[in-house]
Amino acid sequence: MKKIADYRKLLSVDKNAELKDLKSVYRTLMKDFHPDKFQEEEDRLNAEAKSKEIIEAYHFLVSIASETRDKNLETYTQTTTLSNIQDFEYKQQVLIIHFYDGSSYEYFDVPRAVYIKLVNADSPGRFARRHIFNEYPYRNVAKVAETA
Repeated sequence: MKKIADYRKLLSVDKNAELKDLKSVYRTLMKDFHPDKFQEEEDRLNAEAKSKEIIEAYHFLVSIASETRDKNLETYTQTTTLSNIQDFEYKQQVLIIHFYDGSSYEYFDVPRAVYIKLVNADSPGRFARRHIFNEYPYRNVAKVAETA
């Protein structure tokens, strides 16, 4: 997904970056682009915009990091196996699935053809368990919304 690649490029990290690496890069960039470091108003505004991008990228990459997923795997597995799908939406290769237990997950790089098969499936839950839940990068958006 372009968003993931752009965020990795912004923070200058690769696909295998660990949480400690992300945190280190984030802190260094925030020191460099902290708005209080700049005297000129235009420079301060540019630094503020850049720091907001850095913060957004950091939080996004942390939310999809393998360590974060591993930490929340039990909850994710419980939701995807025991809770039914309440609703789902698709936009620009991002599939958001809402579950009856109140959880919502974003799945990235989902091809439109897979979404269409999900819509037409006799059992969307069964289709998602077989073809989506463990196939695409994901993050818990309900949790993201709570922290935002």
